[in-house]
Amino acid sequence: MSENHDPIRLLAIRDTPLSLDEVYEAVGDDAAGGTTVFVGTVRDHDGGKSVAALEYSCHPTAEEEMRRIAEKVVADFPVKALAAVHRVGRLEITDKAVIVAVSCAHRGEAFAAARRLIDDLKHEVPIWKHQVFADGEEEWVGADGC
Repeated sequence: MSENHDPIRLLAIRDTPLSLDEVYEAVGDDAAGGTTVFVGTVRDHDGGKSVAALEYSCHPTAEEEMRRIAEKVVADFPVKALAAVHRVGRLEITDKAVIVAVSCAHRGEAFAAARRLIDDLKHEVPIWKHQVFADGEEEWVGADGC
């Protein structure tokens, strides 16, 4: 069991590739019987159009918003450990854009908490996605559509 008693083990916004192992290891806890991990990856299409390039950017308060959301999830669910990382900068197709993980005593709690965590991060954290499509069109998507 980790000596860290804060259930919020890892929160970060990074311009370097994300590590699934790092996030999974961060939520390890001897009292957890269930761990849910969600990985959001860059796909080669959106809205029926081919994606040529994608870049994420964020507001300077984005990590503070991540912490606020994580604290709410920890308050609302019996979380043993929680982690979330989001990438910014230019990403390629299949790159990991976001990884969240939650461990709880039971699987149902872990699934529910992880679902709330990723949904709230997507809707509330000021991170914007700039997509360039193969046809040359461009689109900005705000925190609500990432």
